[in-house]
Amino acid sequence: MPESRNDLVVQLPGVPAQVSKARGAVAAVLGRDHPLFDDCVLLTSELATNAILHSQSGDGGSFTVSVHASGTLVRVCVEDGGSDGPPCACRTTGLQATSGRGLPLLEALSHRWGYTRENGTTTVWFELVPVAVPALV
Repeated sequence: MPESRNDLVVQLPGVPAQVSKARGAVAAVLGRDHPLFDDCVLLTSELATNAILHSQSGDGGSFTVSVHASGTLVRVCVEDGGSDGPPCACRTTGLQATSGRGLPLLEALSHRWGYTRENGTTTVWFELVPVAVPALV
């Protein structure tokens, strides 16, 4: 995608304190009044956390957050240092579990999502599109 003033790429150290900076990158591009703000911030937080917990990024590495927003969609990519296995939204999570809900949330809230694995890195991305809700009569 071509860069515009609605694009941002930021590389962050792979430590938990940087998850808030990943959320801030989305906030900087979208602005609080954007209709997809909350979902984009939530999903970015989940992907940044996964990058730190489940990849080499959390072992002294870094991760990169890319945000692209246009009038028709928001696309966020999180590239991490790679892991032993691909991302999977298929795990079941118990009611008392404190983790394991990130990719199921991604699947439930995003219009589309996916990942690529190449050259030792994994990039997980999602797209959200504004949806008009008909007024109740």
